[in-house]
Amino acid sequence: MAVPVKRYQRNKKLGDASSPKMYYLKREPGSTRTATIASIAKEIEALGALSAEDVNHTMGSFIRQLKQRLTAGDKVKVEGLGTFYTTFTTEGAAVEKDCTVKNIRRVNIRFAVDNSLRLANDSTATTRGGENNVEFYIKGEKTPAGSDDGGDGGDVIDPME
Repeated sequence: MAVPVKRYQRNKKLGDASSPKMYYLKREPGSTRTATIASIAKEIEALGALSAEDVNHTMGSFIRQLKQRLTAGDKVKVEGLGTFYTTFTTEGAAVEKDCTVKNIRRVNIRFAVDNSLRLANDSTATTRGGENNVEFYIKGEKTPAGSDDGGDGGDVIDPME
């Protein structure tokens, strides 16, 4: 299925009204669906030997362990998916003794995608139709064969459709 996008116009330099107007692309609002662990579990159940309950339980356990490892300061590498790790934001202090862990203002979870999962634009990829290629089309223009025109937006994916 192709991803619908639309054109919009804005100043080349944001906040500078004198900069030239340029056209850019962004995703068509409302065209993104959300896959949940439950919906993915149903798809896995339909394709394999695991029940949806087994997949839900396994994913719940994985998430608990991921959280435990991240709070311990570890990185978590998931083969074929990527690496989860934490970073933090801190305020500076003029005196060394004033630089304490209380200066940490925000802790973030980051994700670095695995190379095998990296996606490419199908229209510019060297191998068209590759398994990691994403096909895009501009909403309202000629759509690619076999794709719907963007869906009704905001849906949770139901694998039984």
